[in-house]
Amino acid sequence: MAAKFLGQFLLERGVITAPQLLAAIEAQRASNPLLGELAVRHGMLDRVQARRIHQRQRVEDRRFGDIALEMGLLDQAQLAALLDAQKAGRKLLGEVLLEQGMVDAARLDAELAQHRADQEQARHALDHELSTHPLGALANSAIGVCARLFPRMLGSQCLPAEALAPGDLDGWACVANVRVLGDEPMDIGLASDLSTARALACALLGIEPARCDDALALDALGEMVNVLMGYLVRDMMTDDEASYRALPPDTSVPAATLAADRERSLAVGMGSQLGAFVLVVGRPA
Repeated sequence: MAAKFLGQFLLERGVITAPQLLAAIEAQRASNPLLGELAVRHGMLDRVQARRIHQRQRVEDRRFGDIALEMGLLDQAQLAALLDAQKAGRKLLGEVLLEQGMVDAARLDAELAQHRADQEQARHALDHELSTHPLGALANSAIGVCARLFPRMLGSQCLPAEALAPGDLDGWACVANVRVLGDEPMDIGLASDLSTARALACALLGIEPARCDDALALDALGEMVNVLMGYLVRDMMTDDEASYRALPPDTSVPAATLAADRERSLAVGMGSQLGAFVLVVGRPA
């Protein structure tokens, strides 16, 4: 069993339709803007300033507000006001579905209970796989980095769904992998279908779907892996004196090949509001 976002869970159970889910997700996203968007909306920052802070976030893995304070672009009172406004406006997907009349309260309560039970079962299965695999710590760190990066880079949440075998990876056409050489070598890769790769690229680059071709989608996937790699190296390098060198993203190796050695690699299916993808970590021989 794989972990799923509530919206996907309700869609698969026939509680809501795909158009209803898209409308609810858009309404939920509008209720929970990123702090930079909120600062621009309130006139505390302009778009160029917010973009500069976001660019630093990709490198430094720090909160938007902390960087804004350090740069002198916001003060403590402004940051507190923004955080309060963000918290006050935030809505859960279930709240949105109720407000829009897509489900009644009794049905939602029953579905939420079943969703929680399924999530717990999926979490235990994945936790067991990670705790018994030689690369479990590396995979857990990579999952955590994705959870931090996706909202900042793409405006979307993500969650680990299930461990995947090499035979489960044949359908993921778009793949980007970075190999890190040095004292603690590692491989880090992302794989998705073309539709998800395009959605990720549009979110990353802030462009309309009509402007994203297949090559650009693959390039954007490589850029995402590069950023993920940088954060992961920092998290996993236990020796401050350790040296490493990252090779350019490689888009030529299929996901199933990257994860073929079950002892030296681990593939985790991930869910996001932009589509499903696969996170692959490995230790090169």
